[in-house]
Amino acid sequence: MTNAFLPQEVIAAKRDGHTLRADEIDKIVAGITDGTVSEVQSAAFAMAVFFRGMDMNERVALTRAMATSGTIIDWSETGLDGPILDKHSTGGVGDKVSLILAPILAACGAYVPMISGRGLGHTGGTLDKLDSIPGYDTEPDLATFRHVVAEAGVAIIGQTEQLAPADKRLYAIRDVTATVESIPLITASILSKKLAAGLDALCMDVKFGSGAFAPTMEMAMDLAESIVTVGNNAGIRTSALLTDMNQILGRTAGNTLEILEAVDFLTGHARDCRLEEVTLALCTKLLVLGGLAQDEAEAMEKVNIALASGQAAERFAKMVSALGGPSNLLDQPRKLLPLAPVTLSVTPDHSGFVQSVDGRALGIAVVTLGGGRSCANQEIDHGVGLEEVMAIGEEVEVDTPLALVRAHDIATATRAAESVRVAMRIGDTAQRPGPIVAKHLDPR
Repeated sequence: MTNAFLPQEVIAAKRDGHTLRADEIDKIVAGITDGTVSEVQSAAFAMAVFFRGMDMNERVALTRAMATSGTIIDWSETGLDGPILDKHSTGGVGDKVSLILAPILAACGAYVPMISGRGLGHTGGTLDKLDSIPGYDTEPDLATFRHVVAEAGVAIIGQTEQLAPADKRLYAIRDVTATVESIPLITASILSKKLAAGLDALCMDVKFGSGAFAPTMEMAMDLAESIVTVGNNAGIRTSALLTDMNQILGRTAGNTLEILEAVDFLTGHARDCRLEEVTLALCTKLLVLGGLAQDEAEAMEKVNIALASGQAAERFAKMVSALGGPSNLLDQPRKLLPLAPVTLSVTPDHSGFVQSVDGRALGIAVVTLGGGRSCANQEIDHGVGLEEVMAIGEEVEVDTPLALVRAHDIATATRAAESVRVAMRIGDTAQRPGPIVAKHLDPR
């Protein structure tokens, strides 16, 4: 007769700094999934990990247990003729890379089953952006998800109850118990969903700076090394880029506005240089990881062809239509997507150069406009946000807008405009920003 499993014994072992065995982690995760480990015990487990950490073997075991708590998609049944690739970002202000990268990869011969999230704090969420497209279904069933990936080459959706349900339940508990900022738990949360999605290769975009989850390069490096090590040990070829988030990425922040910027990028209407550099660096890394290019030079050539030919834009349009959105989004996006009616120009107090930007403050300005959540169940206003945001090093005159605020009334716009003005420091000399892609981490 085997001894009964007692969650409190495993919690106590981690509380006291011991290394957990894989079978102990398996039982804790199984209990979180089926409810036999209570929310109180789950919270205690998360807190013990938060303070005591986990070594790499524990992180791999936790990732695998959370991935196998639900369905693992087997793409071999679908008969796909290319690798299954994905990227994941730790989040930032104005980060619309996924919307651009995924259709580019699909146009290059990859299949991209992207499981994305909603906004958290001052950072925006890819699902919230896609929700601004009328009819787009971010929560389809698995059969639809499979079909759209096979037909369009790409589908960006949210986590379902069938994919890594233990992660979904544990994350909800972490969110309200101040245990989100744990590198072992973040690592397992991200990678369990990627394992469940059946990936061949993954590239992480780990952001650092004022607009990122990780404010310092050191913290971002710790997270990147954890994800690359655990991902490769768990069976996914995994690389990471560390990218700068000390200002917004691109020229917009806000849900509809970011969809519009992504469409402009894919169709060639306008491409911000920093957004382009990050997106193309991630694309080329993934094409090499997935075996679709021998090296980054060949990968870059394929990416440029996908954009110039319009094939990447067509993949995006096909995904949107297949998931319930309008079939003519690329033709008239500003007519089809919600936009707040009031536009207010934010001008500086004096002329000079943009020397620094508080990315977090800009993200909070979008939240206060209604473009993000201050509580979990809050409805988002997709039409508000910031556009034409100036970048570090650019010159401004007293009548040059630092940004345009989109709002529903002048009073709200005025408050946001003041926040933007304070967040952007203007000086007499031009500052050269650091490199947008600061470091590459590849499988050892």
